[in-house]
Formats: sequence, structure tokens, C-alpha cells
Amino acid sequence: MKLLIAFSLLLVLTVFQEHISCFSLNLPASPGYYQDGDFVIGGFFSLRASAEDTRIRRFGFTNINRIPEYVHFYLTKHYQHMLAMVFAIEKINKDPDILFNMSLGFYLFNIDFLEMKAVESSMALLSGESPPVPNYSCRPEKTDKLVAVIGGISTGISTQISRVLSLYNVPQISYAPFDQSLGTRVQLQSPYQFPVHTTALYQGIIQLLLYFSWVWVGLVISDDMKGELFLRDITEEMKNHGLCVAFAQKVPEIPAEDTVNKLFYERFTLTCVIVVFGDSYSLLVFVDNTIHYRTFHNVWITTSDWDLTMFTFYRNNTLLTFGGLSFSLHVDDILGFKDFQASVQPSKYPHDIFIQEVWSILFECPEIDQPGVMKRSQCEQNGSLSTRPFHDWNMNTSHYSYKVHAAVHAIAQALHEELSLRVEGDSHDKSVLQASLPWKLHSFLQKGQLGRSTNEGNVVNKEVSATKLDILNYQSLPSGTEAQVKVGEFVFESHSVQHLSLNDKLINWGKYHKKTPVSVCSHSCSLGFRKAPVEGKPFCCFDCFPCPDGEIANETDMDLCIKCPEDQYPNKQRNQCLPKVTTFLSHEDTLGAVLASVAISLAAFSAMILGLFIHYRDTPIVRANNRNLSYLLLVSLMLCFFCSLLFIGQPSTVTCVLRQVIFGVVFSVAVSAILAKTFIVVVAFKAIKPGSTLRMWMVTQLSNAIVCCGSLIQVCICAVWLGTYPPFPDVDMQSEFGQIILWCNEGSTLAFYCVLGYLGFLSSLSLLIAFLARRLPDSFNEAKTITFSMLVFCSVWISFVPAYLSSKGKTMVAVEILSILASSSTLLGCIFLPKCYVILLRSGGDSRKNLFK
Repeated sequence: MKLLIAFSLLLVLTVFQEHISCFSLNLPASPGYYQDGDFVIGGFFSLRASAEDTRIRRFGFTNINRIPEYVHFYLTKHYQHMLAMVFAIEKINKDPDILFNMSLGFYLFNIDFLEMKAVESSMALLSGESPPVPNYSCRPEKTDKLVAVIGGISTGISTQISRVLSLYNVPQISYAPFDQSLGTRVQLQSPYQFPVHTTALYQGIIQLLLYFSWVWVGLVISDDMKGELFLRDITEEMKNHGLCVAFAQKVPEIPAEDTVNKLFYERFTLTCVIVVFGDSYSLLVFVDNTIHYRTFHNVWITTSDWDLTMFTFYRNNTLLTFGGLSFSLHVDDILGFKDFQASVQPSKYPHDIFIQEVWSILFECPEIDQPGVMKRSQCEQNGSLSTRPFHDWNMNTSHYSYKVHAAVHAIAQALHEELSLRVEGDSHDKSVLQASLPWKLHSFLQKGQLGRSTNEGNVVNKEVSATKLDILNYQSLPSGTEAQVKVGEFVFESHSVQHLSLNDKLINWGKYHKKTPVSVCSHSCSLGFRKAPVEGKPFCCFDCFPCPDGEIANETDMDLCIKCPEDQYPNKQRNQCLPKVTTFLSHEDTLGAVLASVAISLAAFSAMILGLFIHYRDTPIVRANNRNLSYLLLVSLMLCFFCSLLFIGQPSTVTCVLRQVIFGVVFSVAVSAILAKTFIVVVAFKAIKPGSTLRMWMVTQLSNAIVCCGSLIQVCICAVWLGTYPPFPDVDMQSEFGQIILWCNEGSTLAFYCVLGYLGFLSSLSLLIAFLARRLPDSFNEAKTITFSMLVFCSVWISFVPAYLSSKGKTMVAVEILSILASSSTLLGCIFLPKCYVILLRSGGDSRKNLFK
């Protein structure tokens, strides 16, 4: 009995000491918005920039009431997050099928965007008072009912909230993405969060850039770990897809004054399209500088976290100078939430200390007399949020509001499941259901779609089948109202399964762009040109050079030109390969027809001279130099002329073999005949001397021997040529542009030049002997004419060699034909025309007595 009394006294003293500690501090009432219930859910929201923030001090605003209008967007649209929680709790309290007809309450705090204020408010939530009293529960009627907490808006704030709540194992759901690796490691536990969609956002931005061919893009990111990770990941993805970063600009919290001009005048002019990553708070300084320096010529690609429409600074359509597209997670409107927002008024929620300031800003009420108290007589108390401009209030459910609403339902569902386990039979005794311990909800929260960050920094989420992102464009509608118009969507399931759909006609690009803007470092290389990288610049910057000969570029921005197949050639624009035309030196060609006509004419002329010689075969001038050799020479020259016809026409195996063999043999016969005639001239003069030993050579066999031996050697050379590597028909695809030339390949080049060399040897020998015999006295002495003819003959074939080697295709064939005709006509003209002149015009000189003058 004494022990029981002692224990009771100790308990009373403990409670008394606790109350003495609380009341002795004379603490003011909590600054939060409290509504009682059987269970209480805490909420931490960031409604406005605080005067304690260094970012605000950077602008010189030390009094919160003097913050410019564009900063107060935190008190308007962010207030919807709080309303979403209130709406969800009211809806749950009206549902008798959940929580066994027990009610939910809430305890809401505005922590601005300060991590220190998040810690203070977390402790105030647990102690029931502000300033908080650690390890004391000054208002147990509030703190003992706490089951879970929703908040905050950033990883840093969520981390600080979790540090406090984890000491008491209170569940926390962060309605904004939370990444433990971005901040200090959270101790004990990390907050729950809904599935994140970072990969889908990256891929959506990449696909949008590819859709509009924006390959030269600037990046503006917040100067924190979140911005660093975005910069690393998006840069890698852009590089993998052939996109380049024109610049990457971090927005510091407090930039130096001398860097502002460089930031907003030099770098922003490098590209037309800029991707902005960060929330409206972290980019507050960036927005201020953008407004101040009016850099509106760029097209901005953002996320819904950075909401340009919140800046009431842009009025009278000034905001339309911004052209931009925003990615927002697709969420369905919460049923009844728009009507709820329209019904919200200060009179409906008199205990809501936050609505007073929101109302004063949205409805432009006069200055506040006291904190939280408006001049009601001068403010529109019966106004509706639905009447506010779009840049002040958006009736559509934001993705943050949607997550807050879903978080309340997740907590209610987990609490309902936990209470169900405590119900015994059909008993609904409230004493059984009250005093639920917060830590018991963890196992039930983990069954839903919520995920948590592990100690290794990885986020464990439930499976998500697909992520749908809406693509929004801020516009001024014809009705005069403002709205974010949905112009497309991006559905992401995996890297291999994704789809982007856009309606270009719905997009408003702003004042400075009447059509889809272009954002490239270098303009595309057109067809027929290839890209050449510029040293020291990204691969998106390049010069354009025309494709080299024989190559094409049939697509724009090709790195390498494509070589045409051998049977095709590039057109003049070098963007298409065309079939080559097959050609050869034919009789239909002008050159071929002329050469053929000349060859036939010369052959006919040779035949006429041969007939003339036969007719005057008994005259002394014909008999003087062995008329049989003259006949043989004329026939061989005639065959030489006809031989050139084999070079005209489409080459075949037969013509290729015959043209070279006949050419070599017939010419060797002709030159051998000339050599024999030269020997006869020398022998003739030696023979008239009595007792000469050369008299035996004055026989016909001498000439026959010279001709046969000279020709036989050439025949042997040709036989070896044909037996080893004979000529064959071939094609030449390179010599003439756009043409495939059919020609005869000599086969063995050595054998070909041996034939020419042997002819050169015979002609040189003839030239030498004729030159030595040129001064012998004789009216019919052929030595002089043979000397001149062989001199021209040798000159022609010496010139033939370089001309032949330097020519290709039809020109090469024409060179050989011209050499044959020129050399043959030289022999014909120099040797036989003088004799024809004597025969026809000086018949008196053709007598035996003039032979030895």
C-alpha cells in the first residue's frame, strides 16, 4: 500500500514538473493552423520567402511586408498545397466507412524555405508550443494524437524534418522528390515519397529537343547538388543523342554584382533555347535578373517546379515575351477540389491564419492592421479564388497538391488497417481504438505506392508501368484570360518504349518568334556537303565542305561522303550517283568517223599508186629500186591504213588481238622493205665497180632475205606475246567523268613495247644507212627520200610514247591511230610521190641514160 502511494506521488510530481516547465516559460500560442480530431496529421508547407532568407536580404528587403509583389507568389499558388490537405481530411471525415467513424485533424505550419525553421516547427509539432520545448509535451491534447507528418518541399527541408521526427519514429511523407544522396545522411529513417520520374523527365526533354532539331542548347541550373546531378545526367544524355551544351550556367544564391552582365548578356546570346532546371525558390535570383535585364529572346524549356506564371510582375501581356514549354507530371483533377477552392473564404475558415495573407494579396487588400487581421470593410470577403488571374491562382490541381492529397489518403488507409487489427470481434469501443502509436503505421505505409531512400542513397519505389508528362505552353487566350495550354504529352515506359506527341500549331513562341525557332551552332550542311569539325568547339559546331570527286552526300549533315560504285558517278550537285554511260571510239563518233575516213582514203590512195606502178612497171624509175620491193611496200602501207580501222569500234577479244599483232607485223614488213631498198641503193653503186666483191649481192635474194628476216623476228615477238599475256578487252571507269570506256588492254606491257622497240630498231637502221647513202650520184637515188621519210617516221613514234602514256580511254586509241596514219602516210608521201611526179609529169627523165648521171 505504501509502495502504491509512493508511486502515485512520483507520477503526480512528474506531471506537475512538466506543466511547471511549460507554463513557466510563458510560451505564446503555436503559429500553426490546428484543427482537432481523434488523430492528427502534421503538415509542413513552404508558402513564402522569409525576410530571414539570405536571398531576400540580397535584394535589401529586411521587412517581410516590403517584399516586392513578385516574391509573394509563395503565398498564393503554394497555398493550394495546404488546401489539398484540408480538403482530403474533410472528405475522409465525411466517409463513415473509414477510420471506424473516427475523425482526422491537422496541424499545419508554414516553414517558408528555411531549414532552420523546419527544425523549429518540427519540434513545435512534437511539443505543442512555439518556441518548442525539447522532450516536453506542453499540449498533450495535440501531440498525443499525432500519427504522421506530410512535408517538405525540398530534400534539404525534408532532411531536417526527418532528423527530428525519426527520434520519435513518426512517419513522414515528402510530397516533393527526396534524394538522400543530395544532402547530409539522414539518421535512423528517411521520409516516404511517391515514385519519382527523373528518368522520364530527362528523356522527355531530350525527345523534345530532337523533335524540333534543337541541337545547340544552354542549361541553367540551381547551384546545389540537385542541379549538379541534373547537369551530369542531362549532359550525358544529350551527348548520346547528338546534342550539344552551348553553356551550363549555375545560378548562385548570391551572385557577385560584376557577373550579372556577363551572365545575362554574353552567354544567353549563344543559343536560342535554354533548359532551366530548379524550383522557383532556388532560381529566385535568376528570375530577378531576367526581369531586370529583359532577356526575353530565348525559348525556355522548364519543369512545373519553376512556374513562370507565378510572377505577378508580368502583367499587361509582358509575360508573353517569354516563349517556353513546361513539363508537368500528368495528374487527374481531384474530384470536387475545384468547387472546394471556389468556396474557400476567410469567413469559412476563421482559424486559418494563412488565408488572411493570401486573401490580402490575391484581392489587393489594404495594409494589414495587425498580423493576420485584415481591414474587412475594405477587402472583398465574399470573393472567390476562381476569379483570380491565372498568374495569381490556378484552379487546376498541381502535381504537388495531388501528392499531398494522395499522402493524406495513404495515411488514412494505413491508420484504418492498423485500427482494424485492434478491433476485437464486433466491439467498437473507442477506448480500444484511441492512442494509436505512430511507429505502428510504418508496416502499413510500406504496402502502398510509397518508397523510401535506403542508407546507400538509393530510392526504393514501387513499380510504375508508365510515366505520362504533359507539355504545357503559357498563353493569353482570345477571351483575355491566361492559361497553360496543353500542347502535347510524353509517355515513358522504358528507354526503348517512349512516345512524344505534339501539336505545333497550338504553341505560342512569344513576341520574338513568329514560327518555330532554330537553335543550332552551325547551320546544316546541305546535300553534297560534308561536316568538318571546328577545332576547340563541340561536335555540333562544324564547317561544310563539298564532297571530293567521285563521292556524294545524299543526306544533310553527313560526317563522311559516300563513294559512288565504279559503274556510277556523282551528279554536279554531288547528292546522287548516276549510272555511267558505256562508250568507246566508234564509227558513229565524230573522231572515229574522221579517222576511219582518213584511213580509207589513204588506203585507196596507196592502191592507186600501186596501180600506177604496176601500169608503169617497165619504166626505168620503177625498175631502178627493185619494183617488187616497191609493190611489197605499197601493199604493206595499204594494210597499215586498213589496220587502223581495227582500233575503231567496240573492242572484243578478236579485235584486241588482231589490232596489235597485225599492226606489229605489217609495220615490220614495211620498215623491212625500206631497209632492203636502202641496202640495194648502196649495193647498186658498189656493183658498178669492176672486180667488186659485192657483185654477188646484186641478186633478188638479198631483198627477200632482209624482208623475211625482219618480219620473222617481229612475228616471233608477237607469238611470245600472244602465248604469255595477250591483249584483252577491258573497261576504264576512271578516265572520263560519268563514262565507262571500253578499250583493249595490251596485256603484257613489256611485249607491247618490245614490238615498238623492234620497229624503232629497224627504222633507226634504215635511217642510218639511208643517211650514209644520201650523197650517191643518181637521178633515181632513193636514199634522200628514205632518209627524210624515216626521220619523220622515227619522230612520230618517239612522240607517240609520251602521248600514249599520258592519254586515257578513247584519246589513247586515237593517239595510236594517228601515229599509224601519220607514219604510214609519211612513208607513202616521201618515197612514192616523187616517183609518181616523175612518171606522170616528167616522162622524159624516166630513161636508162639518166640512171647513172
